[in-house]
Amino acid sequence: MATKTNTEFELRGINHLALVCKDMARTVEFYRDVLGMPLIKTIDMPDGYGQHFFFDIGNGDSLAFFWFPNAPAAAPGVASPSGLPGQGSMITGHGSMNHVAFNVPVEKFDAYVERLKAKGIAVSPVLNHDNSPSQVSAKVHDGVFVRSVYFFDPDGVCLEFACWTKTFDESDVAHEAMNANGERAKNVVLKGAAADAKTLTPAS
Repeated sequence: MATKTNTEFELRGINHLALVCKDMARTVEFYRDVLGMPLIKTIDMPDGYGQHFFFDIGNGDSLAFFWFPNAPAAAPGVASPSGLPGQGSMITGHGSMNHVAFNVPVEKFDAYVERLKAKGIAVSPVLNHDNSPSQVSAKVHDGVFVRSVYFFDPDGVCLEFACWTKTFDESDVAHEAMNANGERAKNVVLKGAAADAKTLTPAS
């Protein structure tokens, strides 16, 4: 994947993404014992407010979970997808966290899909995302830019294993952004595409 330089702030990837679980013990069993993410920090919050646990997802990034004793129940289709891609609707409400994509090595992607299945995890079809009208190809070809497989954690959080398969260039910024009225906001994205393209560098 190509990189661009942030000229305003020196941001270094994800520090952590915080989600909410129903059962912290079950969450630890899934993320640490099934997906193999080391549990690196646990916090019991004061006054019985709950817990906050952190898992290492690589590159210095963390996935964090809150457990609140009186949290509202999950609301699939509102705060989380009601189905996996290729199996149901991925639409979620404004302000929701739709899914978490973990970057995996392209050469290990297919083996990782099989490993998830062997662990008893129900997965989506593998999606080879391209620029065709359907935006998905049954086979990997030169136009595929990312490969994805999706699955749910025990609380219905949608997770993805993804691997980039091409280096982006200026042709990959080709759509004007939609506004709240469902109209294309002229030049909101494209006006900066030419300038941005000059800073693109090949993925390492």
